[in-house]
Amino acid sequence: MLFATLVIANPGTSKSFMSKEALIKKMKKGGLILYFRHASTEKDYADQVKADVNDGSTQRVLSEKGWHEAVHIGNAIRFYNIPVGKVVSSEYFRAWQTAWLAFGQYEKNEDLNFLPFAEFTKEQMERMKKRIVPFLSTKPEKGKNTALVAHDDPFEAATGIYPDPQGICYVLEPKGKSAFKILGFIKPTEW
Repeated sequence: MLFATLVIANPGTSKSFMSKEALIKKMKKGGLILYFRHASTEKDYADQVKADVNDGSTQRVLSEKGWHEAVHIGNAIRFYNIPVGKVVSSEYFRAWQTAWLAFGQYEKNEDLNFLPFAEFTKEQMERMKKRIVPFLSTKPEKGKNTALVAHDDPFEAATGIYPDPQGICYVLEPKGKSAFKILGFIKPTEW
């Protein structure tokens, strides 16, 4: 069993999180994980049971709003001079397209996918947690931030927090050895 150490002062309240301005200042220094839930899709429904990661016609895909959100996020990252090194995305179209539109680069990794079930058991949540915690706790290259673009369920499995709305960015400080601290979040409209 994987144990992740998560540090939040007051889980469930945004009062324990840093302000947007403080987050941006900290992101400019690098050393953080930026976890993005993919940008907005046409509809929000569980497509993972029948979706083929190699066939966009079987998946929820970005809406026009989602395309604009992803471009806006990328523009904001550049505007604030936030250094991003590695960009890792799930294999689903909505995730890698968000990464591509925002950062112009990405590598796909199946460990950022959710499992192919409509409702998750405790064991399945633990499996997703085991797959994603290494991404949340591994320090990026010096002076850079790592951007992860994935989904709600893996993040919730690792943190107990449902990342809403689509396009939200959670900023985490990786501590190594399966430990991380959630510093705060920025919604796609707040950049």
